[in-house]
Amino acid sequence: MPVIESRLRGGAEQDERRAAYAALIETLRERHGRVLAGGGAKLQARHRERGKIPVRERIDLLVDPFSPFLELSPLAAWELYGNEVPAAGIVTGIGMVSGTPCMIIANDATVKGGSFFHETVKKHLRAQEIAFENRLPCLYLVDCGGAFLPEQDRVFPDRDHFGGSFLQQCRMSASGLPQISAVFGGCTAGGAYIPALSDEVVMVRGTGRIHLGGPPIVKAAINEIVDGETLGGAEMHTLVSGVSDYLAESEFEAIARLRDIVGALNWPPAPRPQARPANPPLHDPAEIEGIVGTDLKQPFDVREVIARMVDGSVFDAFKPDYGATLVTGFAHIHGQPVGVLANNGVLFSESALKGAHFIELCDQRRIPLLFLQNITGFMVGTEAERGGIAKHSAKLVYAVSNARVPRYTVIIGGSYGAGNYGMCGRGFQPRFLFAWPNARIATMSPEVAATVVTELRRSSLTRGAADESEIERVDRATRAQFEEQSTPYYATARLWDDGIIEPAQTRDVIGLCLALAAREVELPGHRPVYRM
Repeated sequence: MPVIESRLRGGAEQDERRAAYAALIETLRERHGRVLAGGGAKLQARHRERGKIPVRERIDLLVDPFSPFLELSPLAAWELYGNEVPAAGIVTGIGMVSGTPCMIIANDATVKGGSFFHETVKKHLRAQEIAFENRLPCLYLVDCGGAFLPEQDRVFPDRDHFGGSFLQQCRMSASGLPQISAVFGGCTAGGAYIPALSDEVVMVRGTGRIHLGGPPIVKAAINEIVDGETLGGAEMHTLVSGVSDYLAESEFEAIARLRDIVGALNWPPAPRPQARPANPPLHDPAEIEGIVGTDLKQPFDVREVIARMVDGSVFDAFKPDYGATLVTGFAHIHGQPVGVLANNGVLFSESALKGAHFIELCDQRRIPLLFLQNITGFMVGTEAERGGIAKHSAKLVYAVSNARVPRYTVIIGGSYGAGNYGMCGRGFQPRFLFAWPNARIATMSPEVAATVVTELRRSSLTRGAADESEIERVDRATRAQFEEQSTPYYATARLWDDGIIEPAQTRDVIGLCLALAAREVELPGHRPVYRM
């Protein structure tokens, strides 16, 4: 089998790159640690005083012991709203529950009462989209105050706002994907529809409540004075209205009931995939940090990264001597087959044609695709244009757009311009997209952007001649804008990816994603569960 022979020999340069990358990892872990605190120690303590369990502890109790939980977008809303909405107030991710992989969507009531901000809605919708694509049952751990009213114009009226989550929930149920809710706290207004649209509902006595309009709204609307428990408590909804199916005396009982419901789903068992035994790479994944470094201007051979990511470092390269700036080939990750496309420089016409050809082969053979992005874009200039770069790059974009197999993307360096498109950026809807801490994403690099903008300023006819001090000011402002807006934290805060991961974790994260695809089963003829 073709094994990638590593050419790394250590040395000072690699040690310097690894040390610089270690600082990025430390920053990432520190920021992940901060969001784990939710709304802070004071609100966490008040949460417990009310007999409630913090959201991530609920998830720990829900998932199978010693099984992984792949949390998605933990740094959503980072540095937005004064950093007062950690993780956008909602925890989403994939975990095994009673032996079945499930999408878990859990509100964090210690963050603004579990209210929905713009990024909360976006994260909720993204989790449902992933569940739909990967045929995962959805478990909602509901503790939700509805829309955050000061943000109502960014949460309520538009196509991809709060209503979109209910549309997706109905359509997933109609497609045969179970929608199950456990209500741990207040579910007001739009939040009430999450359990109301679910196939089965568990409510916790004393803390769980569901009402389209809370006591203040009822008083304002019809001048009725009523307390929250009478209006929409767990006992009333289980014994009187029938909105809830099960009454739990504690959160522990509610979580146990959820596990029982999933265990009784009669979910189709996973077909046995045609996969090889999983073998670790021959080369240590921890060495990736020293290979890529933090300076995007310093090149590296992406095959060294692949050698530390795929099983046994075995990589069957496709057309290795043609269009060499795009590395393509067949491999396995945790026993699952995968076709890899990885950048080793700017994309020329030959690289684009090679990539399109390779994608078509994988699509024909039902092999999932993994894109490793480190790309400044497609080649520009007179020679490139005369060689048909626009036409050939479009062929790669077309192949990416129409591939029927699962596609996964990791930004391992820069992701600029049309190169982002050709390598399956967010706009092309890969099943998952992750980024490394050194990643950058923008229309172009800060240096190129500054050059373009200052040249346009110099040649502007409407503004008149610009002096050098004005040019320098424009240059500084442009560089600062692109530096800020291209960082991985700026991107992940706005849900442009599904999370920032460490390079050494990438093999395991992608392995989990590939395993989900291998389990997929078509469920024809299923109908929604109407809650009459």
